[in-house]
Amino acid sequence: MQAVCGGSGTCGRCLIRIVSGDSSPAVHEKGAFPPMKKPGAGWRLACRFIPEGDITVFVPPESLTATQRLQLEGKAAETGADPVVVPVEIRPDYNRSGAGLPDDVLLRESLASAGIVVKKFQYPVLKELSGTLRQEEKVRLVVRQGDVTGVLHPGEALLGVAIDAGTTKLAGYLLDMETGEILARKAAMNPQIAYGEDVVNRIAHCAQHKDGRSRLRSVLLEKVNTMVQEMCGERGLSSGKIMEAVIVGNTVVHHLLCGFPVKQLGLSPYIPSVGEALDVAAAEFGLDISTGGRLYFPENIAGYIGGDHTAMLLATEQERSNGVVLALDIGTNTEVTLSAGGRTLSCACASGPAFEGAHIHYGMRASEGAIEGVMIGNGKVLISTIEDKPAVGLCGSGILDAVAELRKADIIDTRGCFVNSAAETVGEGMEKSFVLVPRNGSGSGRDITVCRRDINEIQLAKAAIRSGIDILLRKMDMKAEVLDRVIIAGAFGSYLNIKSAIRIGMLPRLTAEKFHQIGNAAGTGAMQMLLSSGKREAAGKIAKNIEFIELNSEPGFRDIFMQNMYI
Repeated sequence: MQAVCGGSGTCGRCLIRIVSGDSSPAVHEKGAFPPMKKPGAGWRLACRFIPEGDITVFVPPESLTATQRLQLEGKAAETGADPVVVPVEIRPDYNRSGAGLPDDVLLRESLASAGIVVKKFQYPVLKELSGTLRQEEKVRLVVRQGDVTGVLHPGEALLGVAIDAGTTKLAGYLLDMETGEILARKAAMNPQIAYGEDVVNRIAHCAQHKDGRSRLRSVLLEKVNTMVQEMCGERGLSSGKIMEAVIVGNTVVHHLLCGFPVKQLGLSPYIPSVGEALDVAAAEFGLDISTGGRLYFPENIAGYIGGDHTAMLLATEQERSNGVVLALDIGTNTEVTLSAGGRTLSCACASGPAFEGAHIHYGMRASEGAIEGVMIGNGKVLISTIEDKPAVGLCGSGILDAVAELRKADIIDTRGCFVNSAAETVGEGMEKSFVLVPRNGSGSGRDITVCRRDINEIQLAKAAIRSGIDILLRKMDMKAEVLDRVIIAGAFGSYLNIKSAIRIGMLPRLTAEKFHQIGNAAGTGAMQMLLSSGKREAAGKIAKNIEFIELNSEPGFRDIFMQNMYI
């Protein structure tokens, strides 16, 4: 079931209808129902309803959490000359003078003769060192910053894993640390969405429940470990041979996964508990990799700009190195960065979950049957759906397209209101709606419509993003026309119709060749940091050199936002 509000009974996204049995609605549920689904008709909120006996329930498609199309594509990371971990194969000379030395001392001397100075052997390595030495003529040691952190059999692959932990989606990559080859990829939904679709609701959940923080940490860590196991299983590998991991995420997801307090992130001025990079023992953290493995989190930039944006900026550093470049990572929380003349400004925009289909009457995530493209012309509506399945709802790109096309056809005005003379508008409940797919052509047996409130949700989301762009341009004393490139990252950004985004005013009106949709750049940046010490240093410099702009504190922000509400 969908859980936009985290089970507080306020979003109305987990609607069910009681076919038979007790259906009397509780008083505190009534305000969450859309006008066309009155409580008296048997509709209830699944999160608030406790049946007192046997019942029969109808669950509409839009209430279900369906399998979503997830973004794994992005640029591949390349290995550098400064690897984080180095494998060294050693053949101990037991016949040399001084035979009888302890295994660690003998290996230390063997490594020194190869020009590698070892500070210490990690405790987990010592527990398996002697057994491996006596099974093989040679041993493969994993050296990290002067410490021996792992022991492998000769020829055994040195593995690493990178995870991009987004608010809604997770993307995982299993890599060969020596070649940089991606051995496996895995995508999943962030299980924290059961406690709130956005980070604000998750912060609220932690404040309202004594075990909220630990619960949100455990469900996410469990899912990450499952992804790691599944990626290794695809290649017949053991997760116990993964020696290094990198996880990137926004500041709230980072804090929840690390077990840090998040209450202060919900209060102005939104101060993170931790901003610096973290390098922790995987075993202590609970990550299911080698007991001697390490886990790295890059720097957070601000309260709502985390290591995932740092990773995205790292991955696009070369593209942003020349000219005036705008970079956006569009999602429930959208990060915007403007780079020009050696100066970099960043802000976070509360775009909300509308682009994930939330708060849209027939909205859904990007799964089978979701409308992802809309064209209106000559009195006809043409749609495209994911996997070409019968339409059951609208995902983010679909609702954005629909609003843009409604405006283009003058069915709605610049305020987002339906034009009275638009024959295509029909009455549904208390609201006028435009029918995209009639019930006889949909996969749900009902009309799929766009109503005024749906349009307003897109107006709010696009106004938040465009206002962030406008504020950063104003701080740089620039106009949008001077932009040389606009980089758009993230899952939603990959499927975004640029023309539609320009038409509704979300993106500046520039020529098509200036826009570059690059996929999951945060995942690419995470892989770069997995492989290269230099990339970790570069990420740190990027984070430290950014000038963070708090939009709510900017003079005139409210006026700019209201102006950007117009389509």
